[in-house]
Amino acid sequence: MVQLAQTAKNKALIPELERDFQRNPELGYEPEGSFGYIRCLSHGAPNPLIRWHFHEEYELHLILETSGKMFVGDYIGRFEPGNLVLTGPRLPHNWISTDMPEGGVEARDLAMQFTDEPIKNASKLIPELRDALPLLERAKHGIEFDNITQEAHDSMKKIQESSGLERFSEFISLLSALANHSEYRLLSSVQLQSFDDDATLQQISEVVDYISENYSTPFTMAEIAENFHMNESRFSRYFRRATGNTFTDFVNRLRINRSCQLLMETDQYISTICYKVGFNNVANFNRRFMEVKGMTPSEFRRQGAARFGG
Repeated sequence: MVQLAQTAKNKALIPELERDFQRNPELGYEPEGSFGYIRCLSHGAPNPLIRWHFHEEYELHLILETSGKMFVGDYIGRFEPGNLVLTGPRLPHNWISTDMPEGGVEARDLAMQFTDEPIKNASKLIPELRDALPLLERAKHGIEFDNITQEAHDSMKKIQESSGLERFSEFISLLSALANHSEYRLLSSVQLQSFDDDATLQQISEVVDYISENYSTPFTMAEIAENFHMNESRFSRYFRRATGNTFTDFVNRLRINRSCQLLMETDQYISTICYKVGFNNVANFNRRFMEVKGMTPSEFRRQGAARFGG
């Protein structure tokens, strides 16, 4: 019985998958059959859509009213009106207003959902669409944009109010603006930053995959370099150029981000999580966690509990 209760408790910490049957127009979604590739939604607060959840689509999300805390993957931060975030497929998220007026607000959120497969397939025939692919890749980590709110708001409203080719044209224009906008930051998890060519991409991806699969076990840069037939000095320069991070920083961030998931989705002891993700002592884990997340693991867990809005 105790084990069953513990399993149920841990499941309650996991984000909810949003399915099509939950997308009720009464909650703010466009009615089925009234849209094509792009689906818009807008809603006030409180609203059942405000919850810790994920879905298969990309979502461009704009806050119109209220401020509070946003939760995107393992990121916890503040939001205010004008907060514009693009989340990728299956990336959990929620925005919790902390200054809700009595009676709520009529229009807190404006959002737009779309899938990437049509764009990726079409880019094979229409080269211009390839410009959007790096944006879609970055969005898997969540992107917060600065100084483009008004332009995005105007475009999202036009998309919401139009249909057919006009709607798609406006969507492509907005996608282009976001893809070329340089004032942004990634919110969740580590991210590869640049590649010299396809061969470099392939090799660094293999290195990162290896680290991602073995992060919980002790290893050194020298051992990884040897596995990929490089000397340590060359590997260090190569890794920094390809990822924008030193090897040690990259591994620490990967381990911290994995620990964030465990802190949010289980009630395991912090010391247990520390060793499970590959750190060899709690003091070092706490220090690295503070460097990456700006708070202690305990504070992260406490703040993370607010993602449910309770």
